[in-house]
Amino acid sequence: MEKVLAKYLPERAVQPCVDLIKKHKVQLHIVGERRTRHGDYRKLPSGQVKITVNNNLNKYRFLITLIHEFAHLKAYKDYGYGIKPHGVEWKKSFQQLMLPFIHPEIFPHKLLPNLASHFRNPTASSDTDARLTILLKEYDLPNQNNYIFEIPLGRKFRTKKGRVFIKGKKRIKRYECTCVKTNKLYVFQPHAEVELLPEGFN
Repeated sequence: MEKVLAKYLPERAVQPCVDLIKKHKVQLHIVGERRTRHGDYRKLPSGQVKITVNNNLNKYRFLITLIHEFAHLKAYKDYGYGIKPHGVEWKKSFQQLMLPFIHPEIFPHKLLPNLASHFRNPTASSDTDARLTILLKEYDLPNQNNYIFEIPLGRKFRTKKGRVFIKGKKRIKRYECTCVKTNKLYVFQPHAEVELLPEGFN
C-alpha cells in the first residue's frame, strides 16, 4: 500500500495516510477521472467503508481529497448518521484531520497561508475556493485549459461535459455565459476550467 500511495501523495503524508486506512479498515480505491467529483465516501452493506479518489489529481489535491473523505467517516462515527454530509460536524472533523498535514514538510510554503485560511471554514469542495484552486493548479500536469476569467468576452469555450458556451459579462463574482445549443444563460465561477475554442468555431 505504501508503494502505491507514494505515487499519489507528498512523501511525508504517505505513512500517516496508511495509518488512517489501516486503523479504520477502509477500502481505498484509486479510480479514473470523474467530471463531477474528486473523491467519494460510501458505507458498504458489510459495514466497511469504501473511499475512492481520482487518479488524475496532483499530490496535494489528492491528499486534501483523501482527508475530505476520511472526515465523513470521522464525523459519522463521532456524531451519528443524522448529520448533514458537509455540516458543522464534518467541517470540524475535516479541520482536525487536516491540521497535522498543514506543514511545510508536506505542502509548499506558498500554499500554506491559503490552506490555513480555507480550513478555518472548509467547504464541501475546495474548488469553490478560487484562490486555492488556482494555486493548486500550478502543480497539475500541463494542459491547454483556461480559466473562465482568462477568456476574452464573446469567445466560445467548451466545458468538460462537452457543451459549448459563449462568455458574457461578469455579474458580481460570476460570469454569465450562453449555451450555444439551447441559448440558455448559465453562470460560471471565474476559476472554472474550460477549453478555449478557436475564433470562428461553429
